[in-house]
Amino acid sequence: QVQLVESGGGLVQAGDSLRLSCTVSPTYAMGWFRQAPGKVREFVAAISYGGMNTYYGDPVKGRFTISRDNAKNTVYLQMNSLEEEDTAVYYCAAKRGASYGTIYYRETGYDYWGQGTQVTVSS
Repeated sequence: QVQLVESGGGLVQAGDSLRLSCTVSPTYAMGWFRQAPGKVREFVAAISYGGMNTYYGDPVKGRFTISRDNAKNTVYLQMNSLEEEDTAVYYCAAKRGASYGTIYYRETGYDYWGQGTQVTVSS
């Protein structure tokens, strides 16, 4: 059973930064999604298995950065200039059998999900 372990969530103020981590083994194409109260889960960012390709949802472009360290089996989501609208539970997801450079931005493209980590941004 593949297990994704997320960490790094918390309570911050608007304008602050936060970094989420997701550890999973073996290596997969990865993505981050989020779900705010009363809203559907939305795509945040994705990174290919090899790490050379990334893709972002419009609300976070220019503020969030996804990266990975395959030696540590860890994917990161660096979140800068946080806004109240970023408040949500953040989930990492893994896609098995992905080709080296492919990224996935649809929920249905992912096979494994983490338990979620809460990010709360106050004004």
